[in-house]
Amino acid sequence: MWAGQSRWDKETEPMGEINVTPLVDVMLVLLIIFMVTAPLMTQGINVDLPDADSPAMQQNVEPLVVTIHKNGDIYLQKHKIELKKLAPRISAMRKTKPNLPVFIRGDAKTPYEHVARTMSALEKAGIKKVGLVTEPRR
Repeated sequence: MWAGQSRWDKETEPMGEINVTPLVDVMLVLLIIFMVTAPLMTQGINVDLPDADSPAMQQNVEPLVVTIHKNGDIYLQKHKIELKKLAPRISAMRKTKPNLPVFIRGDAKTPYEHVARTMSALEKAGIKKVGLVTEPRR
């Protein structure tokens, strides 16, 4: 039987605190993974889509209306405009009125490609919210 005294050396003394370095390492890796994958989760351009069954919106300011015909012609308000001139023109208009709303009126038979190109041009102009104009259901 061992009858010696029990005594703790500095080397064999138990540690009384938690080592948080591995925890911080894991949390930083998870943070980086979420930061990289979060932008990939959003697809396309963010737009606020109005419901077709909702009542008409009451606006104090007349919005900018971009109309897209089924043949691909684009109109800003009532004037025909080329797609490459759309972003600079809207940017200039929004400098004087920064909160000016923008709506897209697309023909029901307009190919999605024309709408997507127009929305891309609007995004280049710095427009983050676009309303899509619809007809009420009959």
